[in-house]
Amino acid sequence: MNSTETVKSIPLLQALGACVLPHLGVIAAKGPDAALFLHNQLTQDFLLLDGQHARLTAFCNAKGRMQASMVGFKTSDEEVLLVLRNDLLAQTLKRLSMFVLRAKVTLSDASKDWNVHGRLAAPEATQTPWQSSHVDGTWTVSLYPIPSAARYLVLAPAGMLSLDDGLSLDDWLLSEIFSGIGDVQAATFEAFVPQMLNYESVDGVNFKKGCYPGQEVVARSQFRGILKRRTYLVSSSLPLHSGQEIFHSTETSQPSGQVVQAVSHPVHGHWALVCLQTSSIDDGELHPAEATGRVLTTHPLPYPLRDDI
Repeated sequence: MNSTETVKSIPLLQALGACVLPHLGVIAAKGPDAALFLHNQLTQDFLLLDGQHARLTAFCNAKGRMQASMVGFKTSDEEVLLVLRNDLLAQTLKRLSMFVLRAKVTLSDASKDWNVHGRLAAPEATQTPWQSSHVDGTWTVSLYPIPSAARYLVLAPAGMLSLDDGLSLDDWLLSEIFSGIGDVQAATFEAFVPQMLNYESVDGVNFKKGCYPGQEVVARSQFRGILKRRTYLVSSSLPLHSGQEIFHSTETSQPSGQVVQAVSHPVHGHWALVCLQTSSIDDGELHPAEATGRVLTTHPLPYPLRDDI
């Protein structure tokens, strides 16, 4: 079996429960123009966002390269919370603030106001991602599920007791990989356009909304058929890390891809989401620079890649 042969199963995570997610922080956008402002800056439609839904979205530069990825939802008519990686929060907040100008919105780091948790629950027959609900001050957003569990992002006010009830952070991080939805980290800042992370297939891009930074490039990548890289779910015989270059056995002079995010699980081993040239998965072997031979094995994504947007 070569490194690019697809294996038809992934381990089932048995653990259920919740845990604190220390790698995530929160930006709050408040004011009458909060939704309009974010609508004009991010890849998703925030003008039509209601209190029962959430958005997976990206913040891009003028060349369509992702500077951050986040999940956003409304807590009121004049407040939207954005959950994103802590290592990109400060610079994302600073750059977003540059575009406020006369918009009636204030942006702030609200991480100290919220405890961010991940929760794995028994699988549901029809879990619908990107829905939000509000109970006793706590917000819950449904994420893309995995075969063994439903997945939720839970934000509780900082004054409440932690919802930590036995789920390990390792299990949650592995569930992020198994969901097939990668996020942008400091190591992959401006490395990908949204389609390279399959965001158009998981409701992370709206092609019918108005302009935002990089919109022209993102649209051209979609409709002119020039996208040559996609994100794949892989297992690995070696530990990997975000931003690491991946090489193909037939082309060792330049990388064929880059690790989006990775985890080394104490029970299930090394797993990652890797953005690869689509031509590199047909045959041959994939490996990081410091190794040779078969290191990576691809597995099916839990969602279909959309051809018609």
